[in-house]
Amino acid sequence: MNKKKTKRILRIALPIATIISMFFVPWILVWAWLAPLSDTVQEQLSEAIGLGFDGMIVYVDQGGKEPAFYSAGWKNRENKIPADPYSLFKIASVGKLYNAVAITKLVRDGHLSLYKTLADYLPELKDRIENADKITLKMLVKHRSGIPNYTDTKNYWVIPKKTADENLALIMDLPANFGPGEDYEYSNTNYLLLDRIMKRVLGYDTFQYIQKEILTPLNLNNTYGSIHDVNMEDVMSGYYVGYDMDLKNDDIGSILATAEDVGKFIRALNNGSVFRDKQEREIYSSIYKYEHTGLIPGYQTIAKYHKDIDAVVIQFTNTVNFDGYNWSLSEIMYGRIVKIIRNKN
Repeated sequence: MNKKKTKRILRIALPIATIISMFFVPWILVWAWLAPLSDTVQEQLSEAIGLGFDGMIVYVDQGGKEPAFYSAGWKNRENKIPADPYSLFKIASVGKLYNAVAITKLVRDGHLSLYKTLADYLPELKDRIENADKITLKMLVKHRSGIPNYTDTKNYWVIPKKTADENLALIMDLPANFGPGEDYEYSNTNYLLLDRIMKRVLGYDTFQYIQKEILTPLNLNNTYGSIHDVNMEDVMSGYYVGYDMDLKNDDIGSILATAEDVGKFIRALNNGSVFRDKQEREIYSSIYKYEHTGLIPGYQTIAKYHKDIDAVVIQFTNTVNFDGYNWSLSEIMYGRIVKIIRNKN
């Protein structure tokens, strides 16, 4: 087939393929993407509530300006309590950033080595997790271990396990998904194991170390390790589409924090003030990233720093549907909020 004929076919086929693909995208996403941009962040939050989120919180810390707090919808829809921008929220996997900083500090102080193996630190797992004698601490942090993700277990979120031991049991004796360091696959099991390693080295709870070495120096007084450490009236309710119960009392091991505390942490992570020296910052840069998202039943978090506008933007949404378009919609809303801030510059 000659080039001219190929180009003619492509000119016809590509628009048709685009049109066909549109039928497989929920129209609510198309509408959210193409709708005129709101004039203000607050208006954008109100629009998001109209698209199906029960409640939403946004925190913006832009260089040279006072931090801004926004909220819309419900903190608790049953009792018609309006969303409060100072509410505590389960930040889910955003907590991995705090754990990665803790690992960094322990490595800097010589208590851990990035190049020792899982079997070195947890020898009892040598014959229970494939390649435990080859998987290094660094591979665990970077999600390059090949260890299966326990939350990928079928129907895991229907009845989540209550303890770390129960979660770890779900992947014991399973084959590795790939060889150590050969690929990347996000796995919550990696950070479960890192937490266990830190506890063993420290002799006390990992969050206690995080509080001492990270939260207290940064004056982050509204970040907690468990729902058992907080007044539950301060926690934003969480909802799953099609399920009527409030999920805030479910204990699934998440850190809780206000949007402001998460924002201050993300700022400190990116400007380096969370680190004690250049070496510590370089260790962290070699093992993990500077932003994160979090997703568990009832709670979605996006926590990022945008260098071009020197702005930390934190978004909490308290309505989730793993099988639908809900997460994509949350990301679209976040992108529009950042664009509003960028446009105002």
